[in-house]
Amino acid sequence: MIQQETMLDIADNSGVKMAQCIKVLGRSGTRRGKKTRPAASVGDIVCVAIKKHLPNCQLDDKKVHKCVIIRTKYPLRRSDGSYVRFDSNAAVMLDADGNPVGTRIFGAVARELREKNFMKIISLASEVV
Repeated sequence: MIQQETMLDIADNSGVKMAQCIKVLGRSGTRRGKKTRPAASVGDIVCVAIKKHLPNCQLDDKKVHKCVIIRTKYPLRRSDGSYVRFDSNAAVMLDADGNPVGTRIFGAVARELREKNFMKIISLASEVV
């Protein structure tokens, strides 16, 4: 579960190392009379602010960027009843068309990205869990 102020590792070669989630897109903050924080899971798109980057980073660190969540520490329940959990919260930076900015993806990605039509990220990943 990724919510506002969550720090994310960036798992591509765009030059960004760490980013902070500032908004979860497509989720409401209310639930049957209660005020809750919108939370993102694997395959959801969030807005981030860049916190750490390399000197040759191709993205502007003063702007807000979009990225897709590829790994979460919070367990993800699958339809067969099994759970998948990763060691870190990680994301991949996206451009305006929804394609990944980097040309390589580091680490494993969850299979749920295939259902959300992020096929380019699935093909670039070294391992799909």
